[in-house]
Amino acid sequence: MTATMLDQLDGTAQAELVRRGDVSPLELAERAMSRIERFDPLVNAVPIRLFEEARLAAASADLAHGPFRGVPFLLKDVGTAFAGQPCYMGNRALHAVDYRSPRDHTLALRFRSAGLVVVGKSAVPEFGVIPYTQSSAFGSTRNPFDRALSVGGSSGGSCAAVAAGMVPVAHASDGGGSIRIPAAWCGVVGLKPSRGRVPSSAISITRSDVEFVVARSVRDVAGLLDAVHGNEPGDLYLVPEPARPFAAEPAVRPVRLRIGVLSTVEGMRMHRECVAATESTARLLETLGHGVEIAWPSALFELPAPANPGLPLVGLRYLFRDLARMLGRPVQRDDVEPGLWSVANLPVPPVPAEEYIEHGERVQEWVARVVNWWARGFDLLVTPTVCEPAVTIQRITALAADPPALGALAMEHCALTLPFNLTGQPAISLPLHWTPEGHPVGVQLVAAMGREDLLLQVSSQLEAACPWRDRYQQLDPVLVAAQ
Repeated sequence: MTATMLDQLDGTAQAELVRRGDVSPLELAERAMSRIERFDPLVNAVPIRLFEEARLAAASADLAHGPFRGVPFLLKDVGTAFAGQPCYMGNRALHAVDYRSPRDHTLALRFRSAGLVVVGKSAVPEFGVIPYTQSSAFGSTRNPFDRALSVGGSSGGSCAAVAAGMVPVAHASDGGGSIRIPAAWCGVVGLKPSRGRVPSSAISITRSDVEFVVARSVRDVAGLLDAVHGNEPGDLYLVPEPARPFAAEPAVRPVRLRIGVLSTVEGMRMHRECVAATESTARLLETLGHGVEIAWPSALFELPAPANPGLPLVGLRYLFRDLARMLGRPVQRDDVEPGLWSVANLPVPPVPAEEYIEHGERVQEWVARVVNWWARGFDLLVTPTVCEPAVTIQRITALAADPPALGALAMEHCALTLPFNLTGQPAISLPLHWTPEGHPVGVQLVAAMGREDLLLQVSSQLEAACPWRDRYQQLDPVLVAAQ
């Protein structure tokens, strides 16, 4: 098998080669590191390289004999981590002091038990707070399909690296769309699991953040979900155990499902390519035997606005407290991006505890109204993942000096993803459409709480009916020519 053919394999296929003895974990790691050295200067997706650690792990007799043994992997530089590894989170102050993770996280240990070999850490925006992977610490990550375009975020480095074939799978996390938005703009598969399905490094009572992976194939997503799902003692959220292994779901043909479709919404800007992507997916689902209708939860866009202007700043002030702890001193203006500093230091009084609790209760009432739509008999909702295809890096950079304008654009791009972080439901973005310029457009499927099985079954049907793997094969010569 040629090196180029090896690059085009998904993680499942690479792991099978290792099991058969056709390739060694070290050979896979060396090939991935070679791809990173060759192509990362073009896209800037892997600012932290752990090559020597990877070589030692891949050659070690202690490498776990898990389902993805020897498969090269990236950790996102926000979220789960191994003790002693760099942990900069896109922040220049943490980068300057070479801050290291103080402990092993549960999910990182599960990735290790699956046999994955970490070759580096992927780029993120500062602390993952905006859906665009640009930072003063490491610069802008560029889209492999068009390097003038953003990769989205905050898991943009992981998505760009997977799209470019540097690694077949990579860690990602999603607090408002941070898996699905960059997956949509980079043409990869991005599943946000149900809240509580996968251990998270986030510690929060009202947790919206979920960690998992991005990949090139549905079967990789299913196999990795088997490898890492399950609760730990003390977890606040529980979801039902799967009836069978998730890896079995892509081969299951689902019964006729009732599917609602949202492609346009009054008052919401929606690019024609995103509308076309959703409507063509709806037609494809009909040909696959499903019942499809224009329908969505009526409460979806009625999320209660904070009554107190200080509520949106609670999380940022919490973040500044943690940053001060990591630095061992108070946070100064030059430690963070100018926009983050200006927003976090707005002259807004602290939020009384009773107002914070009241807002949480209002949000939970809204959640109940939204999820009731699935309880009334719908199986899936289909929407665009984002309201428009990937925007230019120049556009995001121009807004950096205007935090309110950048925030407004970010909320517009999160409008179809954020609701399902708040409800906790599983949602997946699939690369089912491409613009005439060859830019990927993601389509989102949302299931009821705990129904990753349905998402995997239908996603596999769509992957078979509308395959996207040849897009990666076409991308490789483009990257070579761009050097």
